[in-house]
Amino acid sequence: MMHGGGGGRVGYGLMRSLRRDENVKDYKLPKGIVKRIAGFAKPYTAALILFLVLIIIDALVGAVNPLFTRAIINELVGRKDATVVVELAVAVGLLAIFDAGLGLWERWISSRVGEGLIFDMRNKVFNHIQRMPIAFFTRTQTGALISRLNNDVLGAQQAFTDTFNSVIGNIITVGVTLVAMTILSWQITVLALLILPVFIFPARFVGKRLAAITREAYNLNADMNAMMSERFNVAGALLVKIFGRPRYEADAFRAKTGRVRDIGVTTAMYGGLFFTGLMLTATLATAVVYGFGGVLVVHGALTVGTLVAMIQYLTRLYGPLTSLSNVQVDVLTALVSFDRVFEVLDLPPMIDDKPDAVAVARGPAEIAFDNVDFRYPRPEEVSLASLEAVAVLERSGGQQVLFDVSFVAKPGQLVALVGPSGAGKTTISHLSARLYDVTSGAVRFNGFDVRDVTLDSLQEAIGVVTQEAHLFHDTLRANLLYARPEATDEELIDALREAQILDMVRALPDGLDTLVGDRGYRLSGGEKQRVAIARLLLKAPDFVVLDEATAHLDSESEAAVQRALKKVLAGRTSIVIAHRLSTVREADQILVVDGGRVVERGRHAELLEAGGLYADLYHTQFADQVEVQDEEAPVDDDDDEGVDDGPVGGRLLIRMRPDDLGPGLSSLP
Repeated sequence: MMHGGGGGRVGYGLMRSLRRDENVKDYKLPKGIVKRIAGFAKPYTAALILFLVLIIIDALVGAVNPLFTRAIINELVGRKDATVVVELAVAVGLLAIFDAGLGLWERWISSRVGEGLIFDMRNKVFNHIQRMPIAFFTRTQTGALISRLNNDVLGAQQAFTDTFNSVIGNIITVGVTLVAMTILSWQITVLALLILPVFIFPARFVGKRLAAITREAYNLNADMNAMMSERFNVAGALLVKIFGRPRYEADAFRAKTGRVRDIGVTTAMYGGLFFTGLMLTATLATAVVYGFGGVLVVHGALTVGTLVAMIQYLTRLYGPLTSLSNVQVDVLTALVSFDRVFEVLDLPPMIDDKPDAVAVARGPAEIAFDNVDFRYPRPEEVSLASLEAVAVLERSGGQQVLFDVSFVAKPGQLVALVGPSGAGKTTISHLSARLYDVTSGAVRFNGFDVRDVTLDSLQEAIGVVTQEAHLFHDTLRANLLYARPEATDEELIDALREAQILDMVRALPDGLDTLVGDRGYRLSGGEKQRVAIARLLLKAPDFVVLDEATAHLDSESEAAVQRALKKVLAGRTSIVIAHRLSTVREADQILVVDGGRVVERGRHAELLEAGGLYADLYHTQFADQVEVQDEEAPVDDDDDEGVDDGPVGGRLLIRMRPDDLGPGLSSLP
C-alpha cells in the first residue's frame, strides 16, 4: 500500500504507477463507464466503504507516529522524565501493533474484493463467450480471447483495487501529512515542496522509458505465447518436423527471448536508477531540512523533536505526491481495463433465445427448409476488431451463399446432400443445427421456426458428427460423459459396442480411464471418429446432422465407422453430406446442391435417369467406388449374389454384392 510506512513499498508502487503507458490518454472511453463500473462493484459496496474507513485510519495512524517521536525527543532533551519516555515508547509499540493489524485487515478486504471481482468478471465473460455463434469463433483469435479472460480481467481487478487504494490513500496521506507539517513548521513545509520537483521530473522521465519498454515486453511475451501455443500442439509440432524446421524455430524463439532478456536488464537498470534517485532525493531533502531546521533549532524557533518529526513526515510525503502526479494515467488505465472487458460483454450473441421461446418436445423429428436464403455475417456483426487482426481491414463478406432452398426431411428419413465443393452443403447442415440463423425464410423443427424454440431444447434433440472429431485432453470416460454426465459404465460400454470400438478400449491398459491426448491425437482417425459416434449414441438425439466422417480414413477404419454410423442413423431423421456411394443409395431423398441452390432432388435411380448434374457427379465422384468394390467382389451370375448398378453416363453396368453397398441395397436398380 503506497500510503503505508515502508519506503521500499512506497517506491515499488510509485514505480509501477510511473511505468503505466501514457498512450492510454488517447483511448476514447465510452460515456457512463464510471457508473457501469460502480454497478459492477455494487455487491462489494459495504466492503469498499469499510476499506475506505481503514485507509483513513491507517493514514491518521501514520501521521501520529512522528508526533510520538517528537514527544519522546523533546522529553529527553527537556525534562528527561524516564517514566514519560517509557510510556511514550510503549505507546509507539502499541500503535505499531495496531497499524500492523490494520494493514492485514486492509489486505484481507482488498483481496476479498479483488478476487471477488475476478470471479464475477471471469465467469460473466466466459459464459457470454460460450453463447457466441460459431461465426464468432471462426474469426476470433483464440489467444486474444484468452487474454481478455485472463489479462484484461486481472488488469481490471488490479486497476480497481490498486487505484482505489493508492489514489484515495495517497490523497489522504498527503493531506494529513501536509496539515501536520504546516502546523509544526510552515517554513520547512514550503522548503520540502520546493525540493519535490527535483525528484518528480527525473522520475517522470524514467517512467516514460519504463512504459515504452514494458509495452514492448508485453508484445514480445504475447508473440512468444502465440508461438509456443502453435508449436507445442501436436499438429504444429508435426508440421515443424515434417518440414525440418526445428533450427529455424529455435532461432526465431531465441531472437524473441534475447530481446526479452535485454529488456529485463534495461528495466532492472531503470528500476535501480529510479530507487537510487528516490533515496538520493530523500537524502538531499533530509540534509537540506536538517540544515535549515537546525538553524531554527539553534535560534530557538524549533525544538529538536519537531525537527525529527518533520524529517519523518518528509519521507511520507514524496512518494505519494509523486504518484499523484501520475493519477490521470492510473485512473484511465483502470477505466480502459474495464472497458476492454465490457467490450466483449457488450457484443450481443447473434443466436440467442427469444423472451417467449418455447421448448421443443423430444420424439420423432421433422426438419423443413422453407425458402431459405443465407449470407454469412460480416465481421462487424459477429466479432471485434480488437479480437481479430483482419476485422478492421476486411470490408468484404456478407455475400449470399444460399438461394431459396426448400425441402422436408420427414421423421426417420435420410436426406443426402451432394454437389461440388463450395456449393453450400456444409452451410445447409449448419443451418439445420442452428449454428447460424437464416437471412430470410425459415428452418422449421417439428413445425416450429428454430428461432422460436429454446437453444437448450433444440441442442438436446440434435446431434452432429463432423469429419474432424474433437476430443478434449482427458480420459475416454470424461469425453463420453460429456454427452450425458449421468450415464453409467454399462451405458458407456453399450455405446462403445455399437460404435464398433469396445474391443479396442478393452485392450487399453487403462480402459475407459485412458488419456486421449491433445485433441485426441493418441487415437487414430478411425478410433476418434468411433469415440465421437459413441458419444453421439449416448446423447441419443432425435435428429442427426452428419458430414460423413470417412473421407480421410483407411479402408479398415472406414468400414468400422460405416457400421457404427448405421447404428446412429437407424430410425433417426438425418441430413448427411454424402461422400460414399452407399449413403447416397440409401437416402430417402437426395438434394443436389450447386451454387447455393438445390438444382435436383429425388432418389438415386431417378436422378441417374435424369442425366443431369447428379449423373455427372456420380460418374466423377462415386463411380470409382463402384469399380473398386467390383474388383474386390467376386462376380456371380446368381441374382441373389449380385446387383445390377444403374447406368453411369447412360450405359455402364457393374455387378456387386449387396454387402458391399450396405443393407437394403439389393432392391435398388
